[in-house]
Amino acid sequence: MEEKKKRKHKVLIEGPVTPAFIADSIAKHSTKTDIGAHAIFLGQIRKDTKDGRDVKDIIYSAHVEMAEKAFETIREKAFSKYNMVCMHVYHSLGCIKVGEISLFVFVSCKHRSASFDALKEIVEEIKAQVPIWKKESYEDGSHTWIGSENS
Repeated sequence: MEEKKKRKHKVLIEGPVTPAFIADSIAKHSTKTDIGAHAIFLGQIRKDTKDGRDVKDIIYSAHVEMAEKAFETIREKAFSKYNMVCMHVYHSLGCIKVGEISLFVFVSCKHRSASFDALKEIVEEIKAQVPIWKKESYEDGSHTWIGSENS
């Protein structure tokens, strides 16, 4: 398990997290027979209405090096606290349209309660700690900077 804890992958990806990518990630875990539970969070772009304007997309930007370091800190904390077998996080950069997935968190543990607990904490930590900014674009052509991801 120590080897998996140290293995790093790039969390920030250009564009949306696709359904095919999510399905492939799940399928790859069928050979890992020490896993008893997976918990998955998918953050999808909502078609909110703000001040009479409908959201059409969100453009995500980040200081990549700082964001990747924050993701790694969250990962290390989660592995030290929960009995996880593995964990995968992917967050979009760039323009993500309404209905598309911008955040994919996939936690695998021996038991379901650890999976649920770890997933909730990881998602909350991402929202609170990772320097990612959002520019909401509206159907009328206007936009608003939302600030950091925890907004």
